[in-house]
Amino acid sequence: MQTIEENIGYQFKSKELLKQALTHTSYAYENETGSNEKLEFLGDSILEFISSKYLYQNYPQLTEGEMTKVRATVVCEKSLYKVAQLHNFSDFLYLGKSERKMGGQNRPAILADSVEAVIAAIFLDGGIEEAEKFIIESLKEDIEQATKHVGDKDYKTVLQEKLQENGDVKIEYKITKEKGPDHNKSFEAEVSCNKKALARGEGRSKKQAEMMAAQKALENLK
Repeated sequence: MQTIEENIGYQFKSKELLKQALTHTSYAYENETGSNEKLEFLGDSILEFISSKYLYQNYPQLTEGEMTKVRATVVCEKSLYKVAQLHNFSDFLYLGKSERKMGGQNRPAILADSVEAVIAAIFLDGGIEEAEKFIIESLKEDIEQATKHVGDKDYKTVLQEKLQENGDVKIEYKITKEKGPDHNKSFEAEVSCNKKALARGEGRSKKQAEMMAAQKALENLK
């Protein structure tokens, strides 16, 4: 516990709260204890609020639509996974035996969820200012980068333009998988061109999953 507290820069009064934030449902099921699911739910809301506040206060030149786009770019599984990697969360997760055998400690979705849970735990243990400090220190560089590219075309638009360079083609997106409880779903989308599958992507929303699929398709085309 001391090591992860040093990593995230916050010392918990309640070590049990930190342990719960790092407890995956697989471990909770095997050991009949509480998981981090409800903390994830709370942490997700805190993350959206703090990032929105930070954008509003620090980037007055952005429109409402641009702030929404930047927030969606930063408050996502990919960014939270990076935060988890930075603080070595995989070393501290409580996972069930079968989940650990399948490499669950390195799964981006599990690690991203644990970051949201830790945010909620910090909030409950030390208040909103401590939670804000952790969030901003973790994400401010990503936010800065996202604001620089907010006017860029999105991946779906770029992919469409690239595929239509030599004439009209039929580009389709379909949701191939949904996972998780209603409050914390993740989606998998597939993009195809003239019924030929190009790539798949995952995201917290259908739109984000489609965007990730388009991004991977562009990478494959290169």
